[in-house]
Amino acid sequence: MEFITQTWHWSIAGFLIAMVMLSLNYFGKVFGMSSNLRSLCAMTGVGRKVPFFDWDWKSQRWNLAVVFGAMIGGFVAVHFLSDASNVTLNPKTISQLTAMGIDAPNGKLLPDTLFGNQIFQSPKMIFILILGGILIGFGSRYAGGCTSGHAIAGISNLQLPSLKAVIGFFIGGLIMAHFILPLIF
Repeated sequence: MEFITQTWHWSIAGFLIAMVMLSLNYFGKVFGMSSNLRSLCAMTGVGRKVPFFDWDWKSQRWNLAVVFGAMIGGFVAVHFLSDASNVTLNPKTISQLTAMGIDAPNGKLLPDTLFGNQIFQSPKMIFILILGGILIGFGSRYAGGCTSGHAIAGISNLQLPSLKAVIGFFIGGLIMAHFILPLIF
């Protein structure tokens, strides 16, 4: 069986996201991935020891479908609906990555230096992964949500705090990409 491997046009994905958001708004639901982590933690019963997780997660169990849908959709997209030859990087980006010791993807979607299994053999990379995970967890809690919740749901609902959070996410990403990442590598 052969699948279409042409990259979808951005307008198709944008339209589908808009339809999902309109549906969620219609049914009075709020979208966000970080809230799913809270639900997963509450399901384990950790709420008996940590008050933040002591809440009725069953009222949000519909949102867990988003997690499983994202995982299944990501798997299908990468393995059946993508073609890395459609992805081209600016030559300046490739030279900047090479200067940091990061291989160009060369027909793959992601460089092995950052996303290959060999990162688990490097204590430095394991430390970076753990520290990055802690910072992302802290940041999404501090900001009252994650990038998807603020950028997709918050801004579509015209929430000023979400606009401020998204501006902060972008500034943080630029600082990381241009100043901190070169220091790490």
